[in-house]
Amino acid sequence: MSKSILSLVAWIVGTSLGAVIGAVTARSASAFYAQLERPTWAPPAWAFGPAWTTLYVCMAVAAWRVWRIDGFAGARGELTLYAVQLALNALWSWFFFVRRTGLGATVDVVCLLLMIIVTMIAFWKRDPIAGMLFVPYAIWVSFATALTIAVWHKNPTLL
Repeated sequence: MSKSILSLVAWIVGTSLGAVIGAVTARSASAFYAQLERPTWAPPAWAFGPAWTTLYVCMAVAAWRVWRIDGFAGARGELTLYAVQLALNALWSWFFFVRRTGLGATVDVVCLLLMIIVTMIAFWKRDPIAGMLFVPYAIWVSFATALTIAVWHKNPTLL
């Protein structure tokens, strides 16, 4: 049992590295987000932290469940998809907050959403609970896609 808990913690820590990379590249995200014109349905800046924390934990648990079945060798394809979507997730912050390119952020978030769906399906085939753990993430990133496009169009000189 303790080996299982330790491996789950390792997956959470490893997944959190993706979040940390995104956060480090977007140190001034809060100030920049505050100066942007946003649609009325945009959440306040403080809501992103709790939402993403929850989603990263769900993602890590899903990956851990897939890994537990056959290890890295047996789930190489699924876990590679997982790593790619994690990288795309971190890359969005760089496009949006560092490069300040609406086009780059939009292309990235659309690719991210597609990778999330592909990963969710692959995870589902191996472990339905792991696939289900990706559903809130897919919904949130669908929302984030719409928000990215809306903010870009409202701020063409800043993005």
